[in-house]
Amino acid sequence: MKAVGINGYGTIGKRVADAVAAQDDMKLAGVTKRTPDFESKMAVEKGYPLYISVPEREELFEEAGIKISGTIEDFYDKVDVIVDATPEGIGAKNMEIYKKLGIKSTFQGGEKHDQIGKSFNSFANFKDSIGADYVRVVSCNTTGLCRTLKPINDLAGIKKVRAVMVRRGADPAQVKKGPINAIVPNPPTVPSHHGPDVQTVMNGLNITTMALLVPTTLMHQHNLMVELENSVSADDVIDKLENTPRVILVEASKGLGSTAQIMEYAKDLGRPRSDLFEIAVWKESINVVDGELYYMQAVHQESDVVPENVDAIRAMLEIEEDPAKSIAKTNKAMGIKG
Repeated sequence: MKAVGINGYGTIGKRVADAVAAQDDMKLAGVTKRTPDFESKMAVEKGYPLYISVPEREELFEEAGIKISGTIEDFYDKVDVIVDATPEGIGAKNMEIYKKLGIKSTFQGGEKHDQIGKSFNSFANFKDSIGADYVRVVSCNTTGLCRTLKPINDLAGIKKVRAVMVRRGADPAQVKKGPINAIVPNPPTVPSHHGPDVQTVMNGLNITTMALLVPTTLMHQHNLMVELENSVSADDVIDKLENTPRVILVEASKGLGSTAQIMEYAKDLGRPRSDLFEIAVWKESINVVDGELYYMQAVHQESDVVPENVDAIRAMLEIEEDPAKSIAKTNKAMGIKG
């Protein structure tokens, strides 16, 4: 069984660690931390081997009473593939180390596509990453867009996409920025980077995006306008999305009319950290007018990319070459709907 290591046990890293540990065709070999904080302690309490990424800090972990399994050099010896979940910009630098060591690795959406060389989405281009050495799992927003645009493209073909991204100001645990008392164009130039990012995995898609930051920490919200190649009804789209894995339709009329209510629903699901791995599409928003599809969706930015990381590992290590089978296997292990 292939050994997976998580370099960086923060917002994404700890979720991917749990997801990997839940699979039966790979094993979690360990995680890394640079600071002896509560996350380090929790990793050890879960039984995850903990390695320190800055060897000079070993004494700090000892003083904090946190048992480590070694340094990052020891970590490298234990793994077949690394999920790099370090802060934005660090992964690309780490890639040079992984290359020298000959270790396959996945990176997160904060890294640039051109630096990693290949981007990944389970639905859009799984097969392109079979056997790959280095793969970048696209960002939470891009993942959310691909989850719904790919099945719509399969259903009716897409001429053009226009999307307005309403982004959270900060994650719930971030205290160094946000929430802001403003609405901030992010960036003020159009298009935003989200469209080109989608094109790294949905090659040739005609998409233009713009984005803004708002004072919330809960979720991102997307507003999509999609010109279709072929005539379909709103009911056709609803049926397609209802049968798409990792997508759920929610109804405002049933108490799910806001991102706050959707996250309350996620809490009621009883999952660790109240994560919503699925993309939530408001059913009432789905409409087709003169060949153009309109809909709104919500993205839990802390968790939607997590199952994608697991699928990327399978593709890279050639554990599974059928995307549908990998998606189904990941979903079952993680309790994801669809």
